[in-house]
Amino acid sequence: MAKKSRKNRVAAPAAGSSDGISPRQPCPCGSGRRYKACHGAAGGPAPVFVSRPFEGMASETDVVALRELVPAGTAPLTVTDAGDREVLLCTLLPGAAPALVRENGDIWLGLQVQHAYGDPSRDLGAVLTAAIAKAEAGESGIVGLTSAPGLDAPRLQDMVTDTALTVTVHDGFDYWIADAAAEDRDALAAALDQANGAAAPTARLTGVTSAYWTHMGDREFLRWTRPEAEDVLLSALAILHRTGDDVLVEGARFVGMFRAHGLLTPVWDLPLGTGAEALEEPAEAFEKKLTAVLAELEGGRELTSEERSARDGYAGRQVTIR
Repeated sequence: MAKKSRKNRVAAPAAGSSDGISPRQPCPCGSGRRYKACHGAAGGPAPVFVSRPFEGMASETDVVALRELVPAGTAPLTVTDAGDREVLLCTLLPGAAPALVRENGDIWLGLQVQHAYGDPSRDLGAVLTAAIAKAEAGESGIVGLTSAPGLDAPRLQDMVTDTALTVTVHDGFDYWIADAAAEDRDALAAALDQANGAAAPTARLTGVTSAYWTHMGDREFLRWTRPEAEDVLLSALAILHRTGDDVLVEGARFVGMFRAHGLLTPVWDLPLGTGAEALEEPAEAFEKKLTAVLAELEGGRELTSEERSARDGYAGRQVTIR
């Protein structure tokens, strides 16, 4: 059998797009993927994962905490294109709805929703855009997201003013029905009971940002979402551990951290009966020490071998409690 020539093997060009883009070329959208795996794919572009989706928001750490850790919490949003209607950011909505347009035109936006389109901030922006359009049309009800938003769609931080959120942590989800009509209260009764039953008591510390005490079963924890880069924060925690300054109150111990949306949330196991109020002064004192150590690291301070060992141990200490 005659061998095929090299010329014959490469003569057939790969099929390109209607715009003349080769499937093997980088996609023009800037995703870093090849065109055939992105906007040239048969089913449309694949999701582009954003590791730190809420970066740039004034309250990035609180948004991450509300999305991942806090059972029942709300925060008003100042949205540039929402007119004079109220937009309320909520941890969870009835039926895990992405958004609700209420009868009076106000909008509730749910954080604890999984769209799996790669960028939670863009997903939230798409839902909020749809909710505003629904409200402007004089309609009310649930707003969802059934397809991936385009890469030119606004993200949440593009739609809100650059101001810190005022977070309210609720004992449960009774705010769902605080001003609802009797028939709506009845319709939500089962969902409300179920949601309230799953909500662990939680409180936000007032003296520091994004630190949340919680009581789960017979244990108490402090979970503190931090804005620093992971490697820098781990190094600072290791330094404080070596001096014993990572102990917030007597009997407390640092047990690990959550990783979510590009940020770390260190977790302390607390003695039962500690409560949130007793953590206020120790948390403020710890933040001062942490800030000082972070400044040392920024100034070029190197870790000792013992501190490096502690940092490496911290890096693998992922907690799974919820």
